[in-house]
Amino acid sequence: MKNYVLALALVTLATPALAAGNHASGHGEKMAVGEPGDKAKATQTIRVTMKETDDGKMIFTPAVFNVRKGQTVKIAIKNAGAVDHEFVLDQEDKILEHKAVMEKFPEMEHDDPNSIRLPAGQSGEIVWKFTTDGQFKFACLIPGHYEAGMHGDVTVAGK
Repeated sequence: MKNYVLALALVTLATPALAAGNHASGHGEKMAVGEPGDKAKATQTIRVTMKETDDGKMIFTPAVFNVRKGQTVKIAIKNAGAVDHEFVLDQEDKILEHKAVMEKFPEMEHDDPNSIRLPAGQSGEIVWKFTTDGQFKFACLIPGHYEAGMHGDVTVAGK
């Protein structure tokens, strides 16, 4: 617990941009990729599976999806793998910043509306409203998983 508190303090002090970008729910700031959505307003469900392959890769299926600006989407996520995986949705630069922090503090836990960590065999969901058009990423930031192929792309098209 002492190491977790120290890691949290270091992350908060050393990377204020990370705190603002990936911990929006705790700071009341909007993220470029959007904001938590109202499940009742979801117009689409995207089913994403996370798993390892026999050749050592780690993947999301699908690894690419497209949505419209202003659309609220339910992302139903299933960890069909044998180890824990995460789904973190954000701008590419924020994903890479967060990845670097996770490499230093691999046991860091998240309580953000744009991410979920699931043990093997478990399912969960993120409900998200995409408020900005552009290119965004989703990734598993558990050390080694991104490098093994666990990342994907989201394109948000204007209305």
